[in-house]
Amino acid sequence: MHIPFYQVDAFTSRVFKGNPAGICPLKEWLPDNILQSIAAENNLSETAFFVPDNDYYDLRWFTPVAEVDLCGHATLASAFVLFNELGFSGKVISFNSQSGLLKVTRDDNRLALDFPARPPQQCSAPQDLLSGLVDPPQEILQAEDYLAIYENEQQVRSLKPKMENLTKFPRGVIVSAPGNDCDFVSRCFYPALGIPEDPVTGSAHCVLTPYWSRRLSKRKLHAKQISNRGGELFCTDAGDRTIIAGQAIKYLEGTITI
Repeated sequence: MHIPFYQVDAFTSRVFKGNPAGICPLKEWLPDNILQSIAAENNLSETAFFVPDNDYYDLRWFTPVAEVDLCGHATLASAFVLFNELGFSGKVISFNSQSGLLKVTRDDNRLALDFPARPPQQCSAPQDLLSGLVDPPQEILQAEDYLAIYENEQQVRSLKPKMENLTKFPRGVIVSAPGNDCDFVSRCFYPALGIPEDPVTGSAHCVLTPYWSRRLSKRKLHAKQISNRGGELFCTDAGDRTIIAGQAIKYLEGTITI
């Protein structure tokens, strides 16, 4: 069996930056264990698989160890492949997913994701979370992921969390602060999903955008994820939806043989 494969760097205009995603267009679904094995073999933070379904595409995402219910950068990368490699001629691509209908719109040199908003709520911080972060945050909130807010960008940059503590949380931990040259910065840790630090996390901005929109009293926000690779996102608070826009670039094209 031969499966087309693309590796796309998302939320960046340069290769070796942003977040690399593996993209596998399929004609029909393969068994789940094969999908998971491909994702483990790729060893990227996410590998996305999609299958055409009338006017839609069914879309799934896998880390090296588990399927996840929402992934921003691999959705952006999937749309990039459809627009730029597979000849999709429309302006909007519609994906069916575990998180409902997701749309991606081509907007000049950016692609804009229409994702669900996940506003975080104040919560009590588990001791393992505080111990894992080492440097105590100003506040802790929670949506599906925990969100730790710091005073400034340098604190987020210099953070060296204890992954053995953060692994105890089935989802992830987002850390964020006001940015020096943007509205806010973040880093994201998902060790329980096999991703100690995710380079750029689109889905985390479903949590970050509502928070910073309220705090800064503005709907349109410029964000940077300050991992080693780094990425840039342009976010809009649209009420119960979050629009997350960015660029992407192809790094690799090939064929998987199994």
